[in-house]
Amino acid sequence: MIATGVSLNVTAERLCHEIELLLPGVACSVLRVKEGGLLDPLAAPSLPEIFSELIKNLMIGPNVGSCGSAAYLGEAVVVTDIENDPRWTAFKQHILPCGFRACWSVPIYNAEGAVFGTFALYFKQPRMPRAREKQLVSASIHLCAIALERHDRVLERERRASVDALTGLPNRSSFDMALSRLSCEAPGSWALLVVDLDNLKTINDTFGHQAGDELLQSVAQRIRTTVLPDHAFRLGGDEFAVILQDAGAIADLTGAATRILDVVGIATSCCGHMIQPRATIGGASLSPGDRDAETVHKYADFALYHAKETGRGGFVRYWPGIGTAIKQRIEVIHDVDIALSEGRIEAYYQPVVQLETGEIIGMEALCRLRKPEGNIVSAGAFHQAMTDVDVAAKLTQGMLDLVATDVRSWLDRGIPFQHVGINISSADFHSGTLYDRIEAAFGRENVPLKHVVLEVTESVYLGQNDPVVAREIKALRAHGLRIALDDFGTGFASLTHLLTVPVDIIKIDKSFVSQLRHGDRGMAIIEGLLGIARKLDIRVVAEGIETEDQGDLLREIGCKLGQGYLFSAAVTRETATELLLKHAQPIEADQPLLTYDLPMRSLSGRVRPEAFDLAGKGRRAAS
Repeated sequence: MIATGVSLNVTAERLCHEIELLLPGVACSVLRVKEGGLLDPLAAPSLPEIFSELIKNLMIGPNVGSCGSAAYLGEAVVVTDIENDPRWTAFKQHILPCGFRACWSVPIYNAEGAVFGTFALYFKQPRMPRAREKQLVSASIHLCAIALERHDRVLERERRASVDALTGLPNRSSFDMALSRLSCEAPGSWALLVVDLDNLKTINDTFGHQAGDELLQSVAQRIRTTVLPDHAFRLGGDEFAVILQDAGAIADLTGAATRILDVVGIATSCCGHMIQPRATIGGASLSPGDRDAETVHKYADFALYHAKETGRGGFVRYWPGIGTAIKQRIEVIHDVDIALSEGRIEAYYQPVVQLETGEIIGMEALCRLRKPEGNIVSAGAFHQAMTDVDVAAKLTQGMLDLVATDVRSWLDRGIPFQHVGINISSADFHSGTLYDRIEAAFGRENVPLKHVVLEVTESVYLGQNDPVVAREIKALRAHGLRIALDDFGTGFASLTHLLTVPVDIIKIDKSFVSQLRHGDRGMAIIEGLLGIARKLDIRVVAEGIETEDQGDLLREIGCKLGQGYLFSAAVTRETATELLLKHAQPIEADQPLLTYDLPMRSLSGRVRPEAFDLAGKGRRAAS
């Protein structure tokens, strides 16, 4: 029948009849295991039809009867007591009324050694298989393997429709089918991981799409191998999914995700380039109250979204409040987008001063949002909006335009203005247009770029080992722009990074300054950093100076520049103009901007902090 091309189902049916004639009282079944681990009953002439319908397209697993378990484990499974064996809990009501009490299932392997079918015998007594039965089954599985191999060749076109052509993993349609057939009766019986390859676009843009394709193939095989015996799918683009049914993996979902992250993160050669892949994972397990598998998928997607927004390269497991957090983020993004369209984004300025004289040598521009009712909101309240690439780009563009206009007005008034610091987000670096936008904004106002300093936080600078940011920083400095490393000491950057990605200014985070006192470790760290920075020709600014004592201690250890409430909070353009008119540091004709190596003025001439408290307004209140 195989040789003459009889269909697989008819061939399997005939084989079962022949076996049942040789083994009276025994029932026989042949099942195919499709791509993605789905069961396909081919023949079971003596079993109830409803049983075959029940297991059709059911995903194999460690507790899916005898056949589903044998296919999942890749080994023969003997159930001598169907009534009391947990593997048969969901199916026994359809088998026991027919008088069958035991079942022996054997996996059928293809030429590559993968399970692609099962052959099973059902007994009417609780017992093990006998020698004669084992001989017949051994011959039958060889016949089944030949028939299944031929069937697979005939149905290659159908198989290709369910397999991702690039990676060989089951594709999105296979995933959807597998997900729809998962039982949601037992909480904790399965879990889902959604894996996002973070840097595929960068790799495609940098090394070409062929390198990107090779990376996808490598990552796919790593994931497939790591999660065995469970199944991985490619959902499309840079996204993969893993359906976990292994009890150990489900119990330690973080561990399972970490193993994937570790194996994906191993550097690999693609088109002759050594590439460091990186992934982010969101996960969810079937929990009490989950109505269907699609709900679990939605929760895993929520977790992935949260992981990507809060820190790529890690794993986030779904928790009930995560949807609220995402909703809040979306609402913030929407609010900022509306404020941009209505012109309610404003630039506030905080002075950077020379600590010995109190003279202003620069300003840091800080983004503020004016609510419809008129109150001002600081950037910390809407920082989540920066996770949206489009909103982040528009916000930066709005600040560039505002700051360029303000600097032009200060220069027109003859103020000896030196520089303004503008905060730059990760999205700005990835846009590929940052320099062009800066040049256009300040060019329209005829403001030389020597007045501009770009401020980058540690987390953006190199906190996520992002090569794009490092490359852009080098390119911007090559154009003559200066870079300030903000919040230094709070995150991931280290002094070794300064060797490969140099900056012009380091801004010491206020957490160091707030604890300053004689003998304090923070003081020793700042003093050491000042010495290193001096040798590297890097300026240092101490942030968050609030008291005279802090200012005095910083001066003692050689810190020249600072900013904080001791001098002024962030203020409006009008107030900043008044401060500059009174306290801007004079500039010699040949003096480079952002300098503090001037002849020292007498301390009696130092500007007192009260001089910055304009119109009797408290410095803290002005924030």
